[in-house]
Amino acid sequence: MGCTRLAQEVRQDFPVLQRKVNNHPLVYFDNAATTQKPRQVIEALRHYYETYNANVHRGVHTLAAQATEAYEEAHKAVARFVNAPSWREIVFTRNATESLNLVAYAWGLRRLRPGDRVLTTLMEHHSNLVPWQQITRRVGAHLDFADITEDGRLDLDDLFGKLTEQTRVVTLTLASNVLGTVNPVKEIARKAHEVGAIVVVDAAQAAPHMPIDVQDLGVDFLAVSGHKMMGPTGIGFLWGREELLEDMDPFLYGGEMIHEVWPDRATWNELPWKFEAGTPNIAGGIGLQAAVAYLDRIGMDRVEACERELTAYALEKLLAFPGLTLYGPKDTRDRLGVLSFTLEGIHPHDIASILDLHGVAVRSGSHCAQPLMRRLGIEGTARISLYLYNTPEEVDRAVEALQKVREIFR
Repeated sequence: MGCTRLAQEVRQDFPVLQRKVNNHPLVYFDNAATTQKPRQVIEALRHYYETYNANVHRGVHTLAAQATEAYEEAHKAVARFVNAPSWREIVFTRNATESLNLVAYAWGLRRLRPGDRVLTTLMEHHSNLVPWQQITRRVGAHLDFADITEDGRLDLDDLFGKLTEQTRVVTLTLASNVLGTVNPVKEIARKAHEVGAIVVVDAAQAAPHMPIDVQDLGVDFLAVSGHKMMGPTGIGFLWGREELLEDMDPFLYGGEMIHEVWPDRATWNELPWKFEAGTPNIAGGIGLQAAVAYLDRIGMDRVEACERELTAYALEKLLAFPGLTLYGPKDTRDRLGVLSFTLEGIHPHDIASILDLHGVAVRSGSHCAQPLMRRLGIEGTARISLYLYNTPEEVDRAVEALQKVREIFR
């Protein structure tokens, strides 16, 4: 299998995959929460701290100049990764959550008015729901929700039926962190723009697994977390169309986002620094650049194809497992390797705990998507999430561990 070949090529780059958990070789299937880091990313962080640790944009000495150049190059690498027209459209944040809050507060709070509508979906992560709840409540706007179909796809008829001339924002996930569903964002963006709405995309789950081209998608903002694509924690980015970012007020104030300050007023720095207040996560940006370089070397088309193959294998095994209910599409058409499931009569936390005893790391709970859980009629799921270093043999080990779960609760 192509996925096996790719995993064999890269696994030696990930130190943590060599360890044992509870006397079993680690099977890491919690990639939707965070991915493991290759040596190349770890080395980039170490090299920065050991050889040119300094603050950026504030000094003329050699170390400051080296740090500034590396930090700006990281923005440029990320811009190429998502095919942004300009690297100045890349704002480094802590994560996708902060990126989405930036849009909600810096764009939405200033522009939304009473009676305006924000349209989102029932499959959203809380990070792309709660900020819009707060903003719409504050300004007197309305928050609308598009439903899902029984097979876990977005109900486009419902979404387009709720898209009106009063809709100012359409905000949705590119790929669900529970269902694995990949949404037709390009089509949705085209129709949203016809009524004058902007389109905000949560790409935290999608960016690590598939090529992203913001120009082809035709959206206005796109949020990504670095730690889900082999980068360090505490670093993410927002891509936004330059004309929108230029017209927005800053989200945070102080430090490098300032151009000039008087006792009674201030002016703002140029993009992207206008939105990067204070000392940024310099090491995180450099580590994110190393992660992007790692993925670029493999090729995102290859990552997507190999993961699709592994997902098909995992789907076949899970769908045949007695008493297991899988949520989301039952084939690899328009879906990622995020596999949420329940076992009849067994709590998801018990499933995850017993799998851990066999060295298999999965996530359990509501996955920061409680409205979706209520829509599905459940409290939570266990979740297997795959990445490029996983193998069919690891899927088999997880299924064997699930058999142990059934035996214990029989």
